Amino acid sequence: MHSHPDSRHPSVATTFGRRADSPFLSIPLPPFVQRSTNMSEFDRRDFLAMAAGSAAAFAFVPSALGSRVWTHADALRIGVVGAGRQGRAAVGELTKIDGVTVTGICDTDERRLASGLRRSSGAKGFSTVDAMLKSNDIDAVVVATPTHTHKEVALAALAAGKHIYCECPLAHTRADCSAIAQAARGAGAVAAGGFQGRSNPVYQLARGFFKSDSVRDMVTLRAQNNEKTSWVSPASDPARYNELNWKLDPAVSLGLAGELGAQQFDVFHWYTDRYPVRVIGRGSIRAWEDGRKVPDTISLMLEFDNGAVLQYAATIGNSYEGAAEYFYGTNAAIKLGWSHGWMFKESDAPTQGWEVYANRQQFHNDEGITLIAGATKLAEQGKLKDGVGLPHPSLYYALADWINAIGSGGTPACSMDEAARATVVGIAANEAVMTSKPVDIDLSTL
Repeated sequence: MHSHPDSRHPSVATTFGRRADSPFLSIPLPPFVQRSTNMSEFDRRDFLAMAAGSAAAFAFVPSALGSRVWTHADALRIGVVGAGRQGRAAVGELTKIDGVTVTGICDTDERRLASGLRRSSGAKGFSTVDAMLKSNDIDAVVVATPTHTHKEVALAALAAGKHIYCECPLAHTRADCSAIAQAARGAGAVAAGGFQGRSNPVYQLARGFFKSDSVRDMVTLRAQNNEKTSWVSPASDPARYNELNWKLDPAVSLGLAGELGAQQFDVFHWYTDRYPVRVIGRGSIRAWEDGRKVPDTISLMLEFDNGAVLQYAATIGNSYEGAAEYFYGTNAAIKLGWSHGWMFKESDAPTQGWEVYANRQQFHNDEGITLIAGATKLAEQGKLKDGVGLPHPSLYYALADWINAIGSGGTPACSMDEAARATVVGIAANEAVMTSKPVDIDLSTL
């Protein structure tokens, strides 16, 4: 493997945002909504014709996003390993999908297991992964355990012939990432990484604009993740405090850079078809002075081989502006906020025709075009005034994409190879934060 995506993702021109050797791309719908749409099938004129002729070209239709994901007569039976916050969230999203049943939940903590079981009627509880995998009622497994335990669970599930979805980040070491990716290649099962941007309908939509003249030459990249939370989990048994609060253990935690940043960095990897080659980072404890050693506030500069720089900042000491990614181009900027997306056009950017259909939202002195679909229909229903975003959390679409790939025999939006590369970037970023030294990123040996 190399430091750029495989042959399915051709490299871009020296400047992000434009291809020198391939057509401009159309706006894709989610894989489980429209599998036949291939971005490379459309050229720039097709893109503009679609946009000018229909408001649906720059928005997603919520009713379409509710299309049936699992179409087989027999239910897909899923076991969730890990009943912490993310595992319980996964159970909640899985219960929304018709034809899918959560038949097992596994956790070593009795209180968390009981909490998880309350969210899925009929699911059986397990205290060990081995016991769950020996059950005849499990077809696929969601791995939602602490990051440093992912490898053990993922390899066991793959060896048992189960399809797997592994939460982001993939693992806490480069070696573990490589081991999971290698096992997935020869498993004969559908293995997906939990990097949600690739299956998020808003992000798929915005990527079509990014690949067109709407944004044009990329100038700079920026992202942030702000959420006030201590990262401390209460433990009913004091002896288990350290186990439950693994995120605060620098020996196994990837910190904000890996646990949060890796998810967002991958959005830039996917949009630009590039991975950073070097990262510079700093971190400090600004909000939670409780003896912890993992910084609660960080800043990063991720450098690409063409001179572009991604600036990243994250804190768990303040929630203002939340999590978002920004792409600044010479024609426009794009802001992505996981459930919503906006485009901010420059005053001298050429008009492409579709703007007349656009819903607009004011941000202080800037006016953003809301990246939504079915804008005309939504306006008729009086919903635009309330602000329109995804009807489900981003996690729902990642799980739905994986389930659709299982049913169709297709490829998930985020393969384990892609998840491994993205995680290694997060590992390098965390190393830069913890050492305050530049770290080179080499993905060639994964």
